[in-house]
Amino acid sequence: MNQLTESFSRARAENRALLIGYLPAGFPDFESSLLAIETLVTSGVDVVEIGLPYSDPLMDGPVIQRAVEMALANGITTSKVLELAAEATKFGAPILVMSYWNPIERFGLERFARTLAAGGGVGVITPDLTPEEATPWVDTTNEFGLSRVFLVAPTTTPNRVAEIASVSNGFIYAASLMGVTGVRDQVASRPRTDAGQSDRAFDLVRRIKEVSDTPVAVGIGISSAQQVKATAAYADGVIVGSLLVKTIAEAIDSNSGDFSPAVRSLGPLVAELAAATKGTS
Repeated sequence: MNQLTESFSRARAENRALLIGYLPAGFPDFESSLLAIETLVTSGVDVVEIGLPYSDPLMDGPVIQRAVEMALANGITTSKVLELAAEATKFGAPILVMSYWNPIERFGLERFARTLAAGGGVGVITPDLTPEEATPWVDTTNEFGLSRVFLVAPTTTPNRVAEIASVSNGFIYAASLMGVTGVRDQVASRPRTDAGQSDRAFDLVRRIKEVSDTPVAVGIGISSAQQVKATAAYADGVIVGSLLVKTIAEAIDSNSGDFSPAVRSLGPLVAELAAATKGTS
């Protein structure tokens, strides 16, 4: 049982969903992103997802895209991301890296996995890697003891859900809706009796659980404590990203070189989100 699995088990024993916080590495800068991760963990985030900035982030909306552009302008590289991940493990939470496949392939599968594992990272989220192309990655992550997280969308067919579940061993990332990441006014909730049809994210989690015992975490568009509470009622984990990035971005004083107040502004928000995961199952 690795650190990630232990975190899901602990949350389940505490009658709550796990809270996963996403931030891109190097935003607003390297040191500030490390401070932001510390703030997440001390304020209640169970697992940290560090985004590897990439020049063609197909899954990301404008909030994260702007943050990624800032990180790339700051000179963030794959090596720097892995360095940040290693530094962030000192805060005690499991650290995963979220990366599109191209940067990992360019860096080298074995080199990437070896470096992340040596630094204490527990896994990798690969949103655009398909099961058909995953065999080398499965073998490499098995060799270095890393968890693999693949993404399932509301439109994913039952057979495809089973295929993706078969190569996932950390948790399965269930997209709450179709489209790119971003803050939403509405997101997944339990199906209402008067709605006439099940909510798509709820139904997706149900379909995943029919074919897999791997934990399921729901993300994309979750933007408030109310949405966290609704999602935590049926998922093992809740992923919040754009809201955290937006909070930092809005708090940054463009005339100041000190980003510390901006990243520390995450504290009260994260505490509120963490409280919303409790007593939901």
